[in-house]
Amino acid sequence: MKAVAYYRNQPIDQPESLVDVNLPEPVAGDFDLLVDVKAISVNPVDVKIRANVAPEGDAAKVIGWDVAGVVRAVGAKVSLFRPGDRVWYAGSLARAGANSELHAVDERIVGRMPATLGFAEAAALPLTSITAWELLFDRLQVLNNDAAAGKSLLIIGAAGGVGSILTQLARRLTGLTVIGTASRAETVDWVRGLGAHHVIDHSKPLEPQLAELGFAGGVDFIAGLNQTSAHFAQMAAVIAPQGRIALIDDPDMIDVRLLKRKSVSLHWEFMFTRSFFGTDDMVKQHHLLNRIANLIDAGTVKSTFAEHFGVINAANLKRAHALIESNRAKGKIVLEGF
Repeated sequence: MKAVAYYRNQPIDQPESLVDVNLPEPVAGDFDLLVDVKAISVNPVDVKIRANVAPEGDAAKVIGWDVAGVVRAVGAKVSLFRPGDRVWYAGSLARAGANSELHAVDERIVGRMPATLGFAEAAALPLTSITAWELLFDRLQVLNNDAAAGKSLLIIGAAGGVGSILTQLARRLTGLTVIGTASRAETVDWVRGLGAHHVIDHSKPLEPQLAELGFAGGVDFIAGLNQTSAHFAQMAAVIAPQGRIALIDDPDMIDVRLLKRKSVSLHWEFMFTRSFFGTDDMVKQHHLLNRIANLIDAGTVKSTFAEHFGVINAANLKRAHALIESNRAKGKIVLEGF
């Protein structure tokens, strides 16, 4: 089968940073689906793994963790799907990635694809939707109803992949006042279009901007989605007493002591935790993706698809990785077909 892989860690501008390869077809285990990969999207985790995680021995390492496709075959103990089903999912870091024609995945982390989306639009959503949902409802423990009315959420990096769906979920499913950050005219417009009540500039001091909007006493929740090392002291300054902060990136160093005086809690969200450790509640991601599909089909939230980079090959994936590394991407980059 065709796939895109690498044999050693290299900067993305090097010829062999990603290469087109032919590999044996995967075999589905008892609880696995064998999926015909129709479309994929690219996430910051792809860039991090490509740059820092070496392949085992001489083997090609395939990455990629966002898929929309069709079930070709099922394992002996599969109960949730059957061949021909259209599915979407974000895969597992403990297994081969999905930048390949065929991919084997545990059915417990797979959902039904929204009926109203094509493969490209659907592929933009699984990883970021799971991340945003778990961050909002599992880590920050925002209630999924109007009980959050009167409280506020600051999303740092609201124009990115996770921010784009988190902004929608917070606006459509909670009573929170949603404040997104963006630093360019095009991303400001993007975040406003997703439903943020306010948009401020994360390249400028946050505290005076929030005070001008009426949040001099601080915000109740903060989602730190990128550049936490640069923003953490400001987060500590603008979070309200007994507030909650959730992070998804990998800051070099943060001083959590800044949170003590306000009794602020700090949470990490990593959507691969359940699949990596095989937790007892892993099937929650199946149900979560089905719920997101229902929200999409009902028109409550929309795909965060932003750019189509063509077919799935090394050249196009290099372009996608380069754009993500530039920190200038908005929404999601999608590739489709081989």
